[in-house]
Amino acid sequence: MATEREMLLDAAYPEVQAVCQKHSLMFEVIDLKWGVCDIADTDHMSTRLCLEEIESCQKLSVGPTFIGLLGDRYGHRPLPRLIHAKEFEALVAQLTGDPSATQLLTLWYRKDENAIPSLYVLQPFTDHLSHSQAAASQGQHKGDGEAWRRVERDVASALRLAAGRAETLGLISQEKRRCYDKSEIEWEIEHGLLHTQESDLGASIFLREIEGLDRHLPEGTSMQLVDTEEDGSMDNEAQQLLSSLKAKIANHYPNHLQVHTVPWSAHPGNPQHKGHTRYLKELCEQVITATTHQVLGRLRRQGKRREEPEGFLQELSHHMTLGVESCRVFCGRQNLLDNILQSIRQNDGRVHTPLTLYGPPGCGKTALMYKLSEQVRALLGQETVVVIRQLGTSQLSSTVHTLLRDICFQVCLAFRLPPLPEQVTGACSDFILFFHNVLLTVSRLSLQSLVLFFDSVDQLIPSDDAHKLSWLPKDCPPKVHIIVSTSPAKHGILETLQEAVPESEAYFEVGPLSSEEGGKMLEMLLASVRRKLSPAQLSVLQHSFHEGGHPLLFKMAFNEAKRWASYTLPSAMTIATTAQEAMHHLCRKLEKLHGMVLVAHMLGYIASSRNGLSDTELKDVLSLDDEVLSEVYQHCSPPCKTILRFPPLLWARLRRDIGDCLAERQADGFALLGFAHRQLTEVVRNRYLSAQDQTKRHLLLADFFRGTWSWGMKKPLLLPCLGKSLNADRKVAPQPLWFSDTVANRRKLSELPFHLLHAGRIEELKHDVLGNMNWIICKIAAAGIQGIARDFAMCNEHIKCPELRLVQDTLLLLKPARASVIYTEMLARLHFFMLSYPALIGKLCQQCLSWFNVCPHPILIPLSGFLPPPGGPLKTTLTGFLKGVTVLEVSSDHRVLVAGFQDGMMAVWMMEDIEVMHTLSGHSAEVRCVKVFAKGTRAVSVAMDYTLRIWDLVSGREKFSIPDIHSEERHLYQLHVDERNRIVYSASGTKVNVWHLETAERIFQISAETPDAWLCTAVFEPRRVVMTMSEGGTLCLWDSSTGLLQSKRQLSALQEEAPTCSVLIQKQGKMIAGFTRGSLFMISSDGNSLMEKLPERVRFTAVSEDESLLAAGFGVYVRVFLVDSKRFHRFTPADLEHEGVVHTAVFSSDNSIIITCSQSESIQVWSLSEQGLLTNTLDGMETPVTLLALCGHILVSASPNAPYLKVWDLAYAHKHKTLAPVPDRLDCTAMSHEGNYVYVSQPGDSQKVTIWDCTKGAACDTLDTSAQVRCLEVAEQKQLLFTGLVSGTVLVFPLNSSQDVVCIPPPELQKPVNHMALNRQEEQLAIAYDDLVLVLDVSPGEPGPVLDTPIYTFYTQIPGAAISRVSLLADYRVLYGMSTGDLFRYDCPHSRVFPLEVHRCKVTCLETSHGEQWALSGSEDSLQCLWDVELCQREHEMCYNKTSFFKGIQCACFSKDDKYLYTGSLDHSITVWDVLSGALLAVQFVYTTTSRIMPTAEGFVATTRFGYIIRERFRCPQSISSQYNPLQNIKATCVVKSRKKDESNPREQHDDLGKPSRNPIWTNKISQICVIV
Repeated sequence: MATEREMLLDAAYPEVQAVCQKHSLMFEVIDLKWGVCDIADTDHMSTRLCLEEIESCQKLSVGPTFIGLLGDRYGHRPLPRLIHAKEFEALVAQLTGDPSATQLLTLWYRKDENAIPSLYVLQPFTDHLSHSQAAASQGQHKGDGEAWRRVERDVASALRLAAGRAETLGLISQEKRRCYDKSEIEWEIEHGLLHTQESDLGASIFLREIEGLDRHLPEGTSMQLVDTEEDGSMDNEAQQLLSSLKAKIANHYPNHLQVHTVPWSAHPGNPQHKGHTRYLKELCEQVITATTHQVLGRLRRQGKRREEPEGFLQELSHHMTLGVESCRVFCGRQNLLDNILQSIRQNDGRVHTPLTLYGPPGCGKTALMYKLSEQVRALLGQETVVVIRQLGTSQLSSTVHTLLRDICFQVCLAFRLPPLPEQVTGACSDFILFFHNVLLTVSRLSLQSLVLFFDSVDQLIPSDDAHKLSWLPKDCPPKVHIIVSTSPAKHGILETLQEAVPESEAYFEVGPLSSEEGGKMLEMLLASVRRKLSPAQLSVLQHSFHEGGHPLLFKMAFNEAKRWASYTLPSAMTIATTAQEAMHHLCRKLEKLHGMVLVAHMLGYIASSRNGLSDTELKDVLSLDDEVLSEVYQHCSPPCKTILRFPPLLWARLRRDIGDCLAERQADGFALLGFAHRQLTEVVRNRYLSAQDQTKRHLLLADFFRGTWSWGMKKPLLLPCLGKSLNADRKVAPQPLWFSDTVANRRKLSELPFHLLHAGRIEELKHDVLGNMNWIICKIAAAGIQGIARDFAMCNEHIKCPELRLVQDTLLLLKPARASVIYTEMLARLHFFMLSYPALIGKLCQQCLSWFNVCPHPILIPLSGFLPPPGGPLKTTLTGFLKGVTVLEVSSDHRVLVAGFQDGMMAVWMMEDIEVMHTLSGHSAEVRCVKVFAKGTRAVSVAMDYTLRIWDLVSGREKFSIPDIHSEERHLYQLHVDERNRIVYSASGTKVNVWHLETAERIFQISAETPDAWLCTAVFEPRRVVMTMSEGGTLCLWDSSTGLLQSKRQLSALQEEAPTCSVLIQKQGKMIAGFTRGSLFMISSDGNSLMEKLPERVRFTAVSEDESLLAAGFGVYVRVFLVDSKRFHRFTPADLEHEGVVHTAVFSSDNSIIITCSQSESIQVWSLSEQGLLTNTLDGMETPVTLLALCGHILVSASPNAPYLKVWDLAYAHKHKTLAPVPDRLDCTAMSHEGNYVYVSQPGDSQKVTIWDCTKGAACDTLDTSAQVRCLEVAEQKQLLFTGLVSGTVLVFPLNSSQDVVCIPPPELQKPVNHMALNRQEEQLAIAYDDLVLVLDVSPGEPGPVLDTPIYTFYTQIPGAAISRVSLLADYRVLYGMSTGDLFRYDCPHSRVFPLEVHRCKVTCLETSHGEQWALSGSEDSLQCLWDVELCQREHEMCYNKTSFFKGIQCACFSKDDKYLYTGSLDHSITVWDVLSGALLAVQFVYTTTSRIMPTAEGFVATTRFGYIIRERFRCPQSISSQYNPLQNIKATCVVKSRKKDESNPREQHDDLGKPSRNPIWTNKISQICVIV
């Protein structure tokens, strides 16, 4: 059946493989007959190996397990390799009359008494045929093959004769007798089909019958098709056995049998014969259909799995399997087990340390861990949840972030806790923090115990500081236990643990086994495989381990000794006494059995792989290795001239001989082979992988995963036996990037970058991988953003390339999202660098544009860079928290940052590398105050659970927990640490408690005599004074050493004020306190005071590190003072103005800058050396910032509203030049039509307007308005800039002669200008005040425009409402919206007002279409209404809501053709709407507020708070799929309501311009509901 096998390999199997790959399955064909020379089966194991492979397929395969090809030959009938001693001796007894037969059997079969029961073993024919070694010539091999076939026939005849006689005498059964007659194919069909349960069948038999074969048998060529005797005549016995086999299959499994009748041919197997060709084609089609049906049917039966992390169930199964295998033989260690279990039992109800098991590699730590996991339920209760991971044995257990992700998922599932929250983005720090939170939650539930086993933590990949163990809790809460194991010599992990957890009782050393325990272990291992040793052999083992040893050595000795027969010569019995020696011995044995080339290359490929290689991949790789194939086919020709493969039988033999030293590990969704012992890895690298050899291995692996030789590509090879080059297809698996639209080639994604890098193929790496957007998208889909970022990080370590670093930094700025968002963000961030780096970044951007051009959905296409580029100030985002941040505190040396959270958690970071040091769990309610002391090694915290806790920040452990109950009133939580006296003062309500830091004893308590709570407290260390301030300005001074009251007095002019904030100036012995009505008092420790008055409530006070500068916040301003003991000196000439109410401020250590934040999301950086000049604005917090911490040039911002922290680098260098952003920070902006010029109120000086040239990235002019600018409008055709001022004046600047300014005077009451609008023709201007609108004609003139007195003036006359937005139509019609949500159209010539339906809140946006048929109004609640201007009817009500602290419509415009509406919102979204239907077409998240938006020919141009100009093209296909959801990338909801149109034209029903229909009928459109990403 060689032709059939070749045809299936060439035509059928690739089709099945493609189907499997589309379903994330690896397809493997195991044909052990392929490419095998006759001489290959020297040890007679081929049949056994075939049957084992069938069993393996039945166990592992999803669908097909066995394909049998049956023709007219029964096939080779092998000799049984093993015969039970009693049976063999019974057979020999039947041959007493034939001494030659008896002698023949006893020559080739030897009794092995080490087997239980004893067996006779067929000897390798290398024992008696001298030329059967690898060094023999081709002719010698051929001669030995013929000699063995003669011997085999004689031995088989003798056995069959004896078996027949024994059956007749009843000594053996008929089934036993048939074992001597069965052919290999019958053995295989029995295992694959006949002995298999019906429900599990994945087998198919294809039977070929040739028409008229009996009539043509005398012809020579036809005899090739049947079994023949030695003389060439037909073997009738074999043909009878074949007929019996066919009948058995047809009778019992007819549904699994396919019969093909083929016409007879004089040349069997001739592909030119039409009948034979048709048969082969039908055979291939049937194989494809049958196997595909079996695969898809099994997948359907498995059904859909619940949502889970990738590979989670595989991971669980992997570690459970390892556990079963590890504990298969366990002996000794009982005292150690008892001690560990006793420690677990004692610690179950209290806070305790993790337990650590340590010992050298191979000492048995893993077996001990799994044994503990088995027994711990009996100790703590059967409901105990046990989670165990053998680290480093799988891809998911090799890195901290995937390890903790799966652990968290498993624990949440077991305890029915909510799954990982959305904000846990995938960064390692996220999972560390969430992991600690989960453990604390489990402890508080107190339902059942949780026991976590982390075996071999030294095997974690060192990325993410895994070996620093910051991820591992140093204190376990009650009901939670963690047991880890490690090697003491690896990475200093044991030392790190002992430094953090010094308690000796937490450590258990795992020592070697005694010689008695080792002997017992060997005895149990041998018994498990039904083997024993002779006394002489036992003495060899005992001599090797007379002092005992580690379990690994005993296991390696077992692997060797189990192969010893009772007749094995002592010279062959070698036992290694060290692990290294054992591995070298294994390699030498493999080299002897399989040849140096095959062993070196195969092991080298595994060692060179990134995550391991599967069986299928290894056979493919070996099939590409010319050196290996030349070695394999040095004595015989390949079976096919067009297909060349590595023989699967040789791999099966090699895999068997390696044994347990190869272990399966889960990676990339598949079971891959890796080395079971790290010692073997070291030996392989030293023995087989020189620098040159390693490069060769990487080169070939790169070719394989790149798919260089797949898809029918032929690779030439010069074979010695042929004497010429063979250009053949190696039939290796194709390697497309995507197997289907949703299934990525994970193995290629994982391995190819690694091998291209280490093979030195850098340009290919850049072109095919790092500079390939399709690759990047595919990798993100398969492994997340962290996965592709790790690939870039790996490459950046070896390649000096600035653009690679830029792309990596860009990837780290992305959030997990669908492809359209990734393409948008990559293009919008990298567009800045297209011209600077055309080779890589330029191509990436072009690929993005190409993708947009074929996108089947409505899409916004970036035409410029408008998102913050890589290398900017935002360094990272720290996530993984469940609640918002309430406290930030930095150590005095700026090295350590501590944050407290609303849920009581605390986290500690080392600011040098922004890595989590510890999570501190203990508080159960909001943390209110934290102080770090002792140079960042200690901290004290107080929370709303009324406890004070003292922490060791080196170990991350709690030292003391002190009940610190003051009162039910939660006025104040303040802490002060007196390090010199080792005291902490805790103030809250009307009490100050004083605690000793080393003993946690309360020294004394200060208590108020009145019920008024203290709102400010200060401790002056040198003067030993505690100062308290209560409402109304009552000041008390207390002795800090005794707690006695020294003095009490009332501060003047403060009877009606209450303290709001305070700050201590320790050097001067003063406290500065701010009050509700703007008073700012400097109070000395002797009670003297000095006052400064601010315009309104003091919101915060902050002092510089050297206590020389003071910042006080009030309203939207921050005032900076020079601290003086005599009076307040203003340091900056003007207050620092903000957009919203200020929250806090922080000074740099050198006092060169002050950083402030306000109710807006922005953070402002002001230069104090430049008189308070605003130098930078940091956007992107997405919520008002209330907390700042500065550590050198690293700034951390946080808010109670956000479960994350942002980390900014204030010293970021602009290594990669981009155009400077527009300084647009106050939302007072105008823009030219194409966005080339932006007119903006100057930051820090709102009395000036900057004209910014966006093409050059620089200001081209500055206009002085002499008053604060409220709004701007530009008439581009007339080249005029209109500035509305707070004074009510409007200044008009001709842009070509800005000195010829024209002034439009304010109304009599001088109200500020609220808004302005020009009509489309730029001929009229509307100016809106609170309740007044002026309409003026704009006429050209020299040198400036002609603006006469207002043509029309009208008042709104709505009490308590102010005009917020205005829009001007033709014919002097005015649309205006109010702060109350009212909306009107006013017809100036007729003095008529037409009310439109009311918004629920302030109108913030009002725009008209270019044809003036439509108008859009938007309000603070994100509601948008589209109006028919003429009818004053609402056509659509569109409400888009994104989960955000900010919301509301900021700006909008209609497209040039009025088909689409572009809207910018305060929630950082830009939305695109269809004007006719009101449908939402597209949403884009731009990470900042869009302040102004204007249409262009194909899209729009907009300004943003980032200062970058957004230029985008909107592409909308003619038809939109019903499956398209514009919200699939955004967590948002959208509801559209439209007016139901009557059949008749509504305009025809409109009787009078002043009487529009006011009875619209509303209908709800289908709501577009969010998809949470």
